[in-house]
Amino acid sequence: MTRVGVVVPPANPAVEPEFARLLGAQADLHVTRFPVRPGRTLAERLDCYNEALPDMIRSFGGLPLDALVMACSGARYLLGPEEDRKRCDALSTEFGIPVASATEATRGALDHLGTKEITLVSPYQPWLTDLAERYWAAAGIRVARVVPVKAGDEFSPYDVTTEELVGQVEAARVAPGAVLLLTGTGMPTLRAIGKLAEGDERVVLTSNLCGAWWALTSAGQPVTLGRRKPRDGEVPT
Repeated sequence: MTRVGVVVPPANPAVEPEFARLLGAQADLHVTRFPVRPGRTLAERLDCYNEALPDMIRSFGGLPLDALVMACSGARYLLGPEEDRKRCDALSTEFGIPVASATEATRGALDHLGTKEITLVSPYQPWLTDLAERYWAAAGIRVARVVPVKAGDEFSPYDVTTEELVGQVEAARVAPGAVLLLTGTGMPTLRAIGKLAEGDERVVLTSNLCGAWWALTSAGQPVTLGRRKPRDGEVPT
């Protein structure tokens, strides 16, 4: 059986349930969480995740994995795309398995679809959204516009509801045919994909969707990354 390892920030509520559904019967999911870093700013915690990643991969011990995803986009936005890729390649070589960050997996999905322009949907604080926009520009992806998403009156990815996400994207009147990238592994997105893709030719990608697609593809599992609204009960990969 294919085994996918995922490294998750401590309080992230979305990665396990979304990856489990996306991987389905094609792979078993195995998860470890970054250590809690009390008293640190968000930027400091994200930087710690980047530095701790090798040790977190080692924490799987002798468990054979076929692919591993660092399911934290914000940490890699601190690095930029070239450093992100360099570190993922080095970890892949060191551990003998394909390793990617959520952002590197998303780059792979965008390349696979031939996408060069996105609408970035971000639940992050403005400074981190700015870094995300710069990351994608440096990766050769034009950010046509940014749609900020709040939970109530706050930028809080873990607390965004499906209704808030869909409502704020729809209120932004995104152009038909746009490629929406819903960034952030901690913002629940699966229930929003079909609603956001309904009624036009939008492509809707999310950090977790791209991560699961990359993991299955890297492990040699046949899977497609669709451009259409999923049917009832169907996973949108």
